[in-house]
Amino acid sequence: MAFQLPELPYAYDALEPNIDARTMEIHHGKHHNGYTTKLNNAIAGTDLEGKSIEDILANVSSAGAGVRNNGGGFYNHCLFWEVMSPNGGGDATGAVGEAINATFGSFEDFKSEFAKAAATRFGSGWAWLCVQADGSLCVCSTANQDNPMMDTAECPGTPILGLDVWEHAYYLNYQNRRPDYISAFFNVINWDVVNAKFAAAK
Repeated sequence: MAFQLPELPYAYDALEPNIDARTMEIHHGKHHNGYTTKLNNAIAGTDLEGKSIEDILANVSSAGAGVRNNGGGFYNHCLFWEVMSPNGGGDATGAVGEAINATFGSFEDFKSEFAKAAATRFGSGWAWLCVQADGSLCVCSTANQDNPMMDTAECPGTPILGLDVWEHAYYLNYQNRRPDYISAFFNVINWDVVNAKFAAAK
């Protein structure tokens, strides 16, 4: 079964003014769609065909660059759409809120660390909140379409929150003001979904 572009759980304009409809339309319909198509082409006729995206990423070092780049692009964007909501924002809630406070000292301290990881990622990449193997939380960033699930990751873990800092994610609305885009992202985070991912990762 080939990988399929997921439908968004909200309309393209639902995250405005934080993320504009035109950016969402291009990001989902063109960029994510492109990663999905190229991933399917890269694994067609190989022993990766039929495996889950998690299994593919866990052993991505033995696959080619096409699988690494497009597999990461497919997975990362699937998570990105899920962790946002027009009814999101505010401080972290539930178990993940408690874990954030315990790990980083406060939600504001976590927010600062996550924003720094996103802002200082040179060029294209992602910022992550991850659950490590021992169940603890960490913030890190990865280049291009890499993510912490890959066996090549410098910060291994299970991502439960991710922010795309490729220019295509924000340039139409924010131009070179990446920090403004990062700040706006906190207005749309769906903490219910992040909590569900936190529970599953533990």
